[in-house]
Amino acid sequence: MSRTVTVTVGFDGSRESLAAVDWAAGEAVRRAAPLRILQVWNKDDDPRTRLVAPATAQAWGERALGTAGRRLRRRHPGLRTETQWVCGDPVEELCAAGDEAELLVLGSRGLGGLAGFLAGSVSLAVLARTRCSLALVRPHNRPAAGKDGPAGEVVVGLDVSAPGDEVLAFGFAAADRYDCGLRVLHTWAVPSLYGADMGAALQLMWAEVAQDARRALDEALAPWTEKYPGVSVVRECRQGRPAQDLAEASRGARLVVVGRRNRRARIGTHIGAVTHAVIHHSLAPVTVVPHD
Repeated sequence: MSRTVTVTVGFDGSRESLAAVDWAAGEAVRRAAPLRILQVWNKDDDPRTRLVAPATAQAWGERALGTAGRRLRRRHPGLRTETQWVCGDPVEELCAAGDEAELLVLGSRGLGGLAGFLAGSVSLAVLARTRCSLALVRPHNRPAAGKDGPAGEVVVGLDVSAPGDEVLAFGFAAADRYDCGLRVLHTWAVPSLYGADMGAALQLMWAEVAQDARRALDEALAPWTEKYPGVSVVRECRQGRPAQDLAEASRGARLVVVGRRNRRARIGTHIGAVTHAVIHHSLAPVTVVPHD
């Protein structure tokens, strides 16, 4: 199915989804793309239907969606905005919407501090299945009225063994739109084949692995630095733990971009350990880019 230049955001009336709507609006404005605010309602999953009739709960939800749309049009009068109410399974409907969009945006619940944040069962299920880039936004990432968001850089976590052009394409384009710097971070480890008790030889092997990793990083970035000469790029190639390094790099960042390999298996979350950890602990919004 062809994908149009549209930003779609999921809405359910929560403060997380309100933050996602405001963040998505900024993305749509920068992309000169229309914004679609989608609310998927399932009466069996709505806790309000235990207290009121389903028709009443639906009316409340539709009213909240309409209010969000009107508020956004006042805030961004030049933005083409569409609101849509759909009854059905949230994961299926959001995945279907993602198939038609350039970017899908969802809110995530904040647990605060070191606990990171819980993306939620719907967000994780959509993340595992969607074929489009998916941004997860926390409540504190909500841009203030009249503000364009934080002034930080875009951080891209890159695996040089399978860099994925889609990940770098998204990161460079985002930095170009934001007119900010780009930090590309690759974290490497000494292969377990080398062992842990090799004395001075281990230092030489570290140097060799580090040199190979830096060379692979430079090769992966070369075509993109040529395509985006105006984007200032900081390259970080270090030994460590990828998820921890990216979580630390998210402090003050404008956006964190990571990849997710498309997998054909029907069993499992299909997210990947590093990406799963990053979306739980990043302080900045996270965009997950699927790639082959």
